[in-house]
Amino acid sequence: MTLSLADAARLTAGATMWTTGAVPERNARSLMLADGPMGVASGRVDERDVSVLTPAPVAQGASWDLDLVAQMGALVGNDAITMGVDALLAPNVNMARSPLAGRAFEYYSEDPLLTGLCGAAWVRGIQSTGTAAVAKHFVCNDSETQRDTMNCVVDDATLRQVYLLPFEMACAAGCGGIMTAYNHVNGDWCAEASGPLAIVRDEWAYGGVLMSDFFATHSTAATLNAGLDLEMPGPARFLGAKAEDAVAQGLVSADRVQDAAERVIRFNQRFGGAKTPATLDSEELLTAGAAAGFVLLRNDGLLPLAPTIRTLAVIGPNATAPCYQGGTFARIAVTPDALTPLEAITATLGQHMAIVHEPGVDPQPRLPAMPVTPAMDLGDGCTTGLTVEYFAGHDLTAEPLSRETRATNSLVWFHGVHDQGRFNETGAVRASGWYVAAGDGAHRFYAGATGPVVLKVDGVEVVRRDVQPAASDIMGVLKAGDAAEGVVTLSAGQRVLVEVELRYAPARVQGLWYGVRAPDTPDAMLARAIATAAQADAVVLMLGETADASVESKDRSDTRLDPAQLHLAQAVRAANPRTAIVVNVGHAFDASFAADAAALLVAWYPGQNFGKALADVLIGTREPGGRLPMTLATQEADYPAYGLTPDDGGDLRYDDGLLVGYRGFKAQGKAALFPLGAGMGYTSFALGEARIADGRIVVTVTNTGTRAGSEVIQAYLAQSPYALVGFAKLHLAPGESATATIEPSPYILRSVPGSDAVPLVIGRNAQDAAVTLRLPR
Repeated sequence: MTLSLADAARLTAGATMWTTGAVPERNARSLMLADGPMGVASGRVDERDVSVLTPAPVAQGASWDLDLVAQMGALVGNDAITMGVDALLAPNVNMARSPLAGRAFEYYSEDPLLTGLCGAAWVRGIQSTGTAAVAKHFVCNDSETQRDTMNCVVDDATLRQVYLLPFEMACAAGCGGIMTAYNHVNGDWCAEASGPLAIVRDEWAYGGVLMSDFFATHSTAATLNAGLDLEMPGPARFLGAKAEDAVAQGLVSADRVQDAAERVIRFNQRFGGAKTPATLDSEELLTAGAAAGFVLLRNDGLLPLAPTIRTLAVIGPNATAPCYQGGTFARIAVTPDALTPLEAITATLGQHMAIVHEPGVDPQPRLPAMPVTPAMDLGDGCTTGLTVEYFAGHDLTAEPLSRETRATNSLVWFHGVHDQGRFNETGAVRASGWYVAAGDGAHRFYAGATGPVVLKVDGVEVVRRDVQPAASDIMGVLKAGDAAEGVVTLSAGQRVLVEVELRYAPARVQGLWYGVRAPDTPDAMLARAIATAAQADAVVLMLGETADASVESKDRSDTRLDPAQLHLAQAVRAANPRTAIVVNVGHAFDASFAADAAALLVAWYPGQNFGKALADVLIGTREPGGRLPMTLATQEADYPAYGLTPDDGGDLRYDDGLLVGYRGFKAQGKAALFPLGAGMGYTSFALGEARIADGRIVVTVTNTGTRAGSEVIQAYLAQSPYALVGFAKLHLAPGESATATIEPSPYILRSVPGSDAVPLVIGRNAQDAAVTLRLPR
């Protein structure tokens, strides 16, 4: 059945914020989309919409375990089924090209093959449940600075061999769709980039749907003619009915509009049918998956902790305020049952030893929580959070449109998505609750919003910010999350009414955020931490980021941890050398501060079972099974790609070319502090004979230690660009030997010039070669 031009044009734009159009007569129902990749994100950005939170892609990449990555995809697919979601905007197969990238936690690796293999495995996993994967962000959205306007300048070989490769592998795995990015690539908006889109459609013969990121289209004819099929979200802005007009004007062919519509129909038909949940032990998978990505980089024998320890000090801000994920619009509402690392360590080890804790530094340095009880009892059973009232205009003395209780300190409302109001019209919000002072002294209150905001304490204005950004700037204000502050002196136990009022102008999204910081001083916190460390038999020092450290539209300024945390690390190690440092970050970081640490463990963003996995690894019931998915440099100047600020013309030049990450270190003869693939477990391994058999690399591996453990054997090109060509992960019992079989990737070998045998090096990381082989063509 051929669609009318009007019906075909309608399908080129989403029906609503999160749905596609439907064609019932073609058995193509409307599909529900949601954001990812760490779980099924709430389209309402609502903390009550709890979903499974898996380890971040960087942690999954650190596992070097493709079966595990596929299971993570299936686990998210199961949750999507429960939530009525048909397609997830994931995986993110962009590249961790620079350690400053704001969304590096969503990327699997700095290596295109590891990224592509992980992305393809995740695609297969989620789509085994009948839920679509939509790989993103196509292409070269590898940084966040000026991402809505910047132009990535990249040569063809680099584009194909590095940045398109993970998308090609996702397409080969059958991903349901590809989502184009906000930026330009070689002068064209990604949604209008006819060159890269032609590679997808023609060279790869990809039959899935090509959709835009949300609000990332800028034209009608150029977008359709480049090959984009679906504009999101709906209602249409540039496609939809405008596609029909473009045909009438001779700017777009009717066949192109029909082709786009047919791709949307096939997408709807393929993923609109019955779903098949995977049979998984989600609790075990989340714990095992977190531990599998933990990378142990130093250990003088302190880990696993000895049972003779009588007092264990758990110090650091991330013990009680862990960073489970980054601050994007794909943020997951975490189950309230998730144990913090301190809670899990206490539950697991507390019956065997005394657990003592001090944060040492402020756990929430940017925007603290707002621990309050609702100003009103709405009969909803909520005993924590603020009462939030919605008003049609700016008059807060009027009767509110509605009320609800929200247990969060950050509210976001998209027009057409949230139930409580039309946020593209003038309106107001008031959030109010009772706060009980935690101590005597100065309390700092914070408030920020997408419009003029006032915070009052017992009716007295404490914070005022009268800025009304233009509608076009609202998204940037929301992502920045800046807040004004004011000080109120309170007595311990004093109960005060806190009211935060936002009066907003029309925009497609609105936001309000707030917090309060109880009195304490940095010097006092540090002194307590030093004293606690000194009297303990061993210390677990938990450092890292807060949830707003890795965000959309903002890259980092350097690779170092917060200066206060570095000072804490130095002081704690001086007080107690038996200190194991756990770093909770989502990107490559400066690890030189831990040069003399008894143990250094990188936990990444490990998902909701961070605490359980860490407790198990500390006592040795689980192994830290990860290896680095990216290089940690000795100094920042060594990174082949570092700065991410476009030039005055808006160009960001990919001058590192094919020599991204570890490849550049090798080409420049620079040793990394810790290279790609580095890491250890709690046992030791020996590599034996290596040979080529039937086009595969075969290596004998023996566990020479006294504990079961895993090892990752890696094969690299021995000539520039020194690319990873394959790997194998083995799990061996003490004394056990086995054969690691590595399939060299044809995606990498096809780009190696010449007809002679390909020289390879085999080892445990990108820097240290154990065996040299030649792979026949």
